[in-house]
Amino acid sequence: MHEPTTSSERAVWLVTLQAAVGHAFEDLALLDQALTHRSYLNETDDPAARDNERLEFLGDAVLGFVAGEHLYRALPDEPEGVLTALRAALVRETTLARFARQLALGEGLRLGRGEESTGGRDRAAVLGDAFEALIGAVYVDGGLAPAARLIEAHVVPELARVIAERRHHDARTEFQERIQAVLRQTPSYRTVDIEGPHHDRRFTVEVLVGERPYGRGSGRSKAEAARLAALAALERIEREGLDEPEDPA
Repeated sequence: MHEPTTSSERAVWLVTLQAAVGHAFEDLALLDQALTHRSYLNETDDPAARDNERLEFLGDAVLGFVAGEHLYRALPDEPEGVLTALRAALVRETTLARFARQLALGEGLRLGRGEESTGGRDRAAVLGDAFEALIGAVYVDGGLAPAARLIEAHVVPELARVIAERRHHDARTEFQERIQAVLRQTPSYRTVDIEGPHHDRRFTVEVLVGERPYGRGSGRSKAEAARLAALAALERIEREGLDEPEDPA
C-alpha cells in the first residue's frame, strides 16, 4: 500500500494496521501519536498533536520485560549471561526496524519535511522508535496482554533466527569487522572490575577503540563480559554512529 496522503486513505490505513497488530484501539489518537515523529510538530497547526517519544519510552520498558520473560520461560537451562545477550539481540535497533517494516509502519509515519526529505521514513532509528512507541500505545490502550501478543508475534520467530545464526555469540567479531571497515582500527578489551568471592566472581569488561571506550559488559567470566561489552558497543554505534560516542556510564 502506498503512503496515505488524504484523511480517508489514512483512516483505511490505520484500520489495516490495527488488524496487523491484532488490537483495535479504543483511543485512535494513541495510534496516531505512536506514528508521529517530533519533526512533525514543528510543521503542524494541530494543537492536539503529540510526538511519540513518551510512548517510545514506555514501549521500550514493556518490550524489555516481555522479551525477558519469554526468554526466561523458553530457555530454562540457559545462564543469565546468555539470556542477557539474546535479549540484546532481540531488541536492538536494526531488529526493531525490521519489525516495523513488517508492519509497514514507515508508510504511515507523520514526519516533518526535512526528516522526510532525508529518508527518515525508512531510517532504522526512526522505525525502531516507532515500533517501541506502537507497543507503548497498545499497552496504554489495552493493557499488557495485547502488547505482549504484539511483541511475541515478532520476538518468537526472531529468537529462532538469532539462535540459528548464533548472533549473540558473534558480537565481538561483528563489532571488530565494523570498526575495522570504517576506522581501520582493531578494538581492544580490558577488565575494569572484578567483584565477588573466588567461587562467584563477576567481571566487568570495557571495549575500546584506541583510547575511546565504546561499551561495557558484566558477566561471570571475562569472555561473557567481553561479549556483552561488544553487544553494548554495537548498540551504541547504531544509535550514535562512529564519530563521538558518549562514555559508558
